[in-house]
Amino acid sequence: MNAFRMQPIGCRPGARQMEGPLRPRPDGLVRGRRPPDGTWRHFPDLAAAASREQMSYRGFLAELLMSECDDRARRRSERRIKAAAFPRDKSLRAFDFDANPNVDPAAIHILTKCEWVRKGQPLCLIGDSGTGKSHLLIALGTEAAMKGHRVRYTLATKLVNELVEAADEKQLTKTVARYGRVDLLCIDELGYRELDRRGAELLFQVLTEREEKNSVAIASTESFGGWTKTFTDPRLCAAIVDRLTFGGNIIQTGTESYRLAHTKAQADRAEAV
Repeated sequence: MNAFRMQPIGCRPGARQMEGPLRPRPDGLVRGRRPPDGTWRHFPDLAAAASREQMSYRGFLAELLMSECDDRARRRSERRIKAAAFPRDKSLRAFDFDANPNVDPAAIHILTKCEWVRKGQPLCLIGDSGTGKSHLLIALGTEAAMKGHRVRYTLATKLVNELVEAADEKQLTKTVARYGRVDLLCIDELGYRELDRRGAELLFQVLTEREEKNSVAIASTESFGGWTKTFTDPRLCAAIVDRLTFGGNIIQTGTESYRLAHTKAQADRAEAV
């Protein structure tokens, strides 16, 4: 690594100014302590830049600290995304808006600002299979995690099963509180399977715990009118719909599967070759 000299800055009377090349110790220690990983990893590049630009000690230290802050922010973001337990990586950049004209890019762009998460508003993604609901749910959840929000992803049936087990083990209050603490709870595949009354009531407890405090985002293949197939009690169904729609955002992804259309297009191209 190239050594460099930096312009000395003012120091106390009688104090010795730092002069000469700045070299890290071979074992990675500076004055007996190992610097933060981000600082140490970026040190060679920053040192080389400081040498080229004849940077002062103060300027070099500022660059080093900014690099460390950026690195810590990146690692915090990675930890939040990992804690969300998304089943796969999905980004909005990878979503094909041209293939699904039912989804308004401008509306999704507004959601990426996560103001709805800060306000504790719900989000409903409604559409048939293959229309991009889960993709959008995971991608928007990832955006929220990157912006500093605590996020948790789960399947509707998995959440209900966990709540039933917690109730049987006298741990329901603790489990409901744990799901109530995250800033955004993403519930996927709501409406795929019918829930019995007990399961629906337990899910309702989670939604009530979060109401107007923390956001819930759901993806469902059923329109709200069809939710009576999932929640067989009409009053409970109406209450759950109310919790998930009041003051919230509703995105309709349509009925035509763009995954199926993409598969057919690939097959047609293969036959034409």
